[in-house]
Amino acid sequence: MKPIFNFPAKIFVPLMVAALLTFLFLNLNDKKQAPNVSFTSIEGKTISMASLKGKMVVVNFWATYCPGCIEEMPDLVSTYQQYHEKGLEIIAVSIADDPPNQVLNFAKKNTLPFPVIHDSDAKISQIFDNVSLTPTSFIIDQQGRVIGKTIGKLDFISLHKLLDETLSKKESQ
Repeated sequence: MKPIFNFPAKIFVPLMVAALLTFLFLNLNDKKQAPNVSFTSIEGKTISMASLKGKMVVVNFWATYCPGCIEEMPDLVSTYQQYHEKGLEIIAVSIADDPPNQVLNFAKKNTLPFPVIHDSDAKISQIFDNVSLTPTSFIIDQQGRVIGKTIGKLDFISLHKLLDETLSKKESQ
C-alpha cells in the first residue's frame, strides 16, 4: 500500500503535534463572553452581568420540581456563604414553567441568600444557550467569560478548588 503523504515521520509527527497544540491553545483561550443580560429578582432588584465584572459568578438554572436542583440548593447556599465576601455571586434562575408563587415560597422557606430570578418569558434561558435541562450552571470568571458549563448537579469540590485558586489570586493583588 502506498502512503497518502510522502512526508518522513520525523517531519510529519512534529507538525501534527504543533498543529494539535495550536488548536488546543486557541480553543482553551477563546472563552466566550457571558451574555450581556440583566436579571430582575423576585424582589424586583435588577442586576446586570456588566455590574458583576470583577466577580466570579455562578448562574444556576433550576426549578422547584427538579430533584437534582433541590438536592444541590443547600450546597449552593453554603458555597455562597463561604465565598460571597471573597468575590462570588450566585444568580439562581428559575425556568419559565416553574410557577412564580412556588419559586417565591421556596426562596423564602429556604432563606436563599442570593438573588433568585423567575425567567417567566424564557428569555434568559434562550440567551444562555437555550437552557432546557435543570439544573444547568454556568461559571463566569472576573472578566465576564464563560469558563464552565455543567448540565446536572455541580461538582462542588471542583468548584471550591476553582474559587480558592481564583479568588485567592484576586486577594493577593
